[in-house]
Amino acid sequence: MDLGLSGKRVLVAASSRGLGAAAALEFAREGAKVAICARNADRLQATAESIRAETGSEVFPVVADLTVPDDIERLTSSVIERFGGLDILVTNAGGPPSGTFDETPQEAWDAAVQLTLMSAVRLIRAALPALRKSDSAAILTVTSVSVKQPIRALLLSNSIRMAVIGLTKTLAEELGPEGIRVNSILPGWTRTERVEELLAANVKRYGTTREEEIAKRTQTIPLRRMASPEEFAKVAVFLCSPAASYVTGAMIPVDGGAIKATL
Repeated sequence: MDLGLSGKRVLVAASSRGLGAAAALEFAREGAKVAICARNADRLQATAESIRAETGSEVFPVVADLTVPDDIERLTSSVIERFGGLDILVTNAGGPPSGTFDETPQEAWDAAVQLTLMSAVRLIRAALPALRKSDSAAILTVTSVSVKQPIRALLLSNSIRMAVIGLTKTLAEELGPEGIRVNSILPGWTRTERVEELLAANVKRYGTTREEEIAKRTQTIPLRRMASPEEFAKVAVFLCSPAASYVTGAMIPVDGGAIKATL
């Protein structure tokens, strides 16, 4: 299937590794021009070079901290200037730290709101004027299966990602008449650096082994395994593509069937 992404202009946030990097690579494979961002300049440049080498597509790396409003303004304006506009925005950010309610201080809540919710708000606000000029505009927020069923010791993610879902559904309603589609992916357990960090934290917290922590998660997944980042990325790219032109306001799990709820 031709997804219609050749030449499209895409910004994928928090994309030097993990789900963001996988999505950026998949967009580039489809012939899109891709802008990526991260705080770590060396890792960002290495990711950009790797994507260019594999795909031959244009990749524009911008160092930016998504918790800093001025960085978001600089990021989006530089991408729009470089590409002459913007067609697709993927709002993504590293997840907030793990912990229970008693372990989580107030400042961690404040930081998590800025990282998880306000980064998406600011990215969308900054990109919207350019997206309104596109004939195939799409916004994708990356949330988590935790918006359907909370994950143990991920209090901040469980709580704040729900707000991103509220934002996504509301924007789908508000921007739909303008032809701008807004969807969200709910990734389940996926083999990324972030998940390895969470596994290590739980090993320390509960005195278990890495293998035991993996087994806890995969035994309730019908497919009995974690996803690869590429499996997430293929769904993300389809949802943002013209091939999904009548899909908006959707919350799509990529979780191997882990969510048991019927709604």
